[in-house]
Amino acid sequence: MILFDIAATEIFSNKQALIFDLLGETKVNKLSEQVEVANGGLVERRKFLKSGATFLSVLAASSASSAAQTDVFDDHPKHMKIPGVASELYGEPSKYESHVKRLPEHVYGSSIITAAFTPIDQLNGIITPAGLHFVVHHNGIPDIEPSDHEFKIHGLVHKPLKWSVESLLNYPMVSRVHFLECAGNSGPNVIADAPMDMTCGQIHGQISGSLWTGVPLKYLLDEVGIKPNGKWAMCEGADSGNHVRNIPLQKLYDDAIIALYQNGERIRPDQGYPMRLFVPGYEGNMNVKWLHRMEISDIPSQSKDEQSLYADITADERVKQYSFNMEVKSVITKPSGKQQLPMSGFYEISGFAWSGRGKVQKVEVSADGGKTWALAHLEGPIMSKSLTRFTIPWRWNGQKAIILSRAMDEYGNTQPTRQEWVSRYARYSHGHNNSINAWLVSNNGRVSNFYV
Repeated sequence: MILFDIAATEIFSNKQALIFDLLGETKVNKLSEQVEVANGGLVERRKFLKSGATFLSVLAASSASSAAQTDVFDDHPKHMKIPGVASELYGEPSKYESHVKRLPEHVYGSSIITAAFTPIDQLNGIITPAGLHFVVHHNGIPDIEPSDHEFKIHGLVHKPLKWSVESLLNYPMVSRVHFLECAGNSGPNVIADAPMDMTCGQIHGQISGSLWTGVPLKYLLDEVGIKPNGKWAMCEGADSGNHVRNIPLQKLYDDAIIALYQNGERIRPDQGYPMRLFVPGYEGNMNVKWLHRMEISDIPSQSKDEQSLYADITADERVKQYSFNMEVKSVITKPSGKQQLPMSGFYEISGFAWSGRGKVQKVEVSADGGKTWALAHLEGPIMSKSLTRFTIPWRWNGQKAIILSRAMDEYGNTQPTRQEWVSRYARYSHGHNNSINAWLVSNNGRVSNFYV
């Protein structure tokens, strides 16, 4: 949708004034009146695209008329009059995008656990740059020389084996696009009694998407030979915190990999260099970083991490362990918390959806607090256990509006409301929050977090 590539992106960087200067507010409002709207201003995408051509033709005409009044050569900007610089050995983002950074690492739930969130409200598409991928550390990032690192599988196996990093780099590999989400993502929206005035990244930024490349774990399991009573794998990281998670062997045979690359390059230290476990669709902490040991057993080992950190407490005070999958979920990233709509008119509501169980089937969006819903467009390719971008045109009339989204996956699982989710769990339990999130657009255009 070219219109929103021009307009909506610049809205949130305070540059859209150029478009309104060229068109004039009256023309923009007339354009809005040409398109049939319903459901709080949400527009059927096909109808909008037809009207979008009119908008673009007016914009193009205005630009051409303006340019014709000046000398073309005198009007060239300075960067067209001097030679450019050479490429860097390792490319960096533009200095004009230096404000796009991970949210600063902070203490998270413990004096030794820290986390830095992805600024998902400042990104687009479904792939997160490696330098912006969210991180959670239990005891800092170890400095591991590849030559000092080995991975071994032992326990209930016929032939215990260990592999060097160099040897694993020579194995056949697969590449898949998957999301990774921390179990505590969106926690502020269930712990806080009143909605916290935060950005989308501050609330929901423990989610990222990457192209992960590595060795299918089933190759290594077949090499060691699992004994009949082997059902679980205790997976341990080589950091000083000795992070441990127990994972069913069936999952490891299904689609788990020893990840060696992220987005085409070797994984970075804060993502587990020189290798990490990647189990698609499972909560982030199970994707053990700096993986160095896997012990096959008949029962889970009940590690300290599973008992103290990653158990969910239900409303009746029961402890729910081993809630592996991240359930179906969606988040609107634009417009979202602390963003500003400069004036009434057409905008694109955009965000992404995902499910730890498979593919996203559909996403619905509401602009009236959930009274009515409209089907959003899903951008392809739609992949299993991967982020899926959704969009829908919306005409904001300048009045208070409450926008929200809900997703359904291919198995019919649907996001619950916040009220439904809170009723199931203890008030201090915050893991696996996949409830519907809402944003309030005030009549002055400011967007803030909201509960419905």
